[in-house]
Amino acid sequence: MRVRELTNEEFSAFTMRYPISSVFQTPEYAMVMNKQKYDTFYLGMIDDYGTMVAATLILIETLGKFLYAYAPRGYLIDYNKEELVKEFSEHVRKYLRQKNVIAIKISPIIQKAIYRHDGKEKIELDGYQKTFDLLKSIGYYHLGYNRFFEAFKPRFEAVIPLSLDVGSMFANIRKEFRTKIRMSDRIGIRIYKGSSQNLSYFYQLTKDKYPRGLDYFQDAYEYYSKRNMVDLYFALLDTKYFLVNAQKELQKQSLLCSQLTEQVFKNQGKASGKLVSKKIAEDNRLAECKRELVFATNLLNTHPDGIIVACAMIVKHKKEAYLLMDGYEPKYKRLNAKHLLIWKLIEKYGKEGYDVLNLGGIADPTAPEQYKGLNDFRLGFGAQAVEYLGDLELITSKALYMMYRNMAPLRKLKK
Repeated sequence: MRVRELTNEEFSAFTMRYPISSVFQTPEYAMVMNKQKYDTFYLGMIDDYGTMVAATLILIETLGKFLYAYAPRGYLIDYNKEELVKEFSEHVRKYLRQKNVIAIKISPIIQKAIYRHDGKEKIELDGYQKTFDLLKSIGYYHLGYNRFFEAFKPRFEAVIPLSLDVGSMFANIRKEFRTKIRMSDRIGIRIYKGSSQNLSYFYQLTKDKYPRGLDYFQDAYEYYSKRNMVDLYFALLDTKYFLVNAQKELQKQSLLCSQLTEQVFKNQGKASGKLVSKKIAEDNRLAECKRELVFATNLLNTHPDGIIVACAMIVKHKKEAYLLMDGYEPKYKRLNAKHLLIWKLIEKYGKEGYDVLNLGGIADPTAPEQYKGLNDFRLGFGAQAVEYLGDLELITSKALYMMYRNMAPLRKLKK
């Protein structure tokens, strides 16, 4: 068997027919990362009959005087075929050594475990240890079972299966989330499809969450849109409807408080502690309704055409819809627009026949409280937490690698 560089078309054809692949194993992602100042190319291994049996996208980063390679989400290869994995790894090692690359890091789609029921039930997957031992025996160094976001790609992802009917998928969502979704829809949050013209504004809602700049998402939208692989959605607060709803809520609450006042007077001198407590609670609710009416009136005056309060960029690859970017306006968090937006995405892609909606990286479900908010939100939509192997490093040039490692203290000092 032999290895050679592939064209965009050859790699695209292989990744589309390969059973397990990611949005990060596509020519579109290669083009995006090329604009992020990575050199990119593809390697494919062809057997003696002219059939391609393995392939990978390679990103090359310049680290000072050294070149370092990455294979996002690993190789497109059957990791159960030991000899194939060994031979392809050796070809990759030799090919990169010829290019003076010191090492390659891969983060393969090799599942270690799946957590169900909001991360409380862990199911270890058969065959994982055998694959792990194989890669170690070849010379890959495992960089550890990180629990947070230290890896090249997330080691844990929240993945929502979309095989059930819409009613069942909604029922799988956490109860309090279902309440928030209904509330968000009732008060006037509406979901619309966006375009590249919305990206600059959307980025303002997301920039504090992502290490990449606006140019990354502009490039992602440009390249993924060429094959209709990207969707942009935003949640808009209809301020006119919001005001009308606030008026209705105030009227309804005022009537309830009036009725309770009459009941309190009728029951004076009797055991009416519960009734009085209820009256106090509903009066507090009435005060909230009045504040909400003022808030809604001001919003309509300042934003008569509505306000974008949440957004999401989805990249579609085969049967997976992947949440590449999402965000919301913190000062409107209580409107729960993001809950409604995620539900509408579940509903949409489920009806369109996608297998999963991948909400992206989360922390270890059993980890401390540091990322509890992120995990609770993403897992609350009926998602499974999928645990992957993590990062592996294969040294391709021992001499250059040792020089690189020995210079590490100097690089830190210069920073």
